[in-house]
Amino acid sequence: MIGAFLLSVRQLGDPAFVRVFAKSMALTVTLFAGIGVALWFGIDAATARWFGDGTRGGIAALAALFITLLALWLSFRAVAIALVGIFADEIVEAVEARHYPQTRASARPTGIGRSMAMGARSAARLVIVNLLMLPVYVALLVTGVGTAIAFFLVNGWLLGRDLGDMVAVRHLDDAAIRGWRKATVVQRFVLGLAGTGLFVVPVVNLLAPLIGAAMATHLFHGRR
Repeated sequence: MIGAFLLSVRQLGDPAFVRVFAKSMALTVTLFAGIGVALWFGIDAATARWFGDGTRGGIAALAALFITLLALWLSFRAVAIALVGIFADEIVEAVEARHYPQTRASARPTGIGRSMAMGARSAARLVIVNLLMLPVYVALLVTGVGTAIAFFLVNGWLLGRDLGDMVAVRHLDDAAIRGWRKATVVQRFVLGLAGTGLFVVPVVNLLAPLIGAAMATHLFHGRR
């Protein structure tokens, strides 16, 4: 795992990694900027009866900015997982080209349609499972550390599955993927824990999806 992490960090300057990072950031900024503008118009219209033109615009802008930043903070991991699912093929291919060139001949490009579907499913699982776990997180607050431990365990399991699948779909059919999942439960869980840890570190969390996808590639081919 440490070797996979170090190899992944060393490749962050790879042009493919830089392109994926730039595209992901551009899409994220565009998405939340659009949300912010829509909120500004909505709040401005909703408060028209209570505030004059002079103050209403400033109040709407501040409220929209606050809500948008809060939404970004709460949903960043889901958005990041969705985007890395869309662009994962580029990261995996770059890692394979540098470290596992013999595997490229048998690799099957995932395709944008399947990549988008995988990214959407990953984000949906993340949101739904964490919402279902919310009462447990709240109940464990009294323990001091229980909430953090539960959060890491749940999200480590989710992230390990998703990162592993992003690599496996290039080399295995559906039946083989199911068998591979059963055989790599522990390894993928550890991978997911490492990725979850990266997501909670400020600044590093921006690179966490890239590092996670690269680490998953090294672990997949390392086992084979």
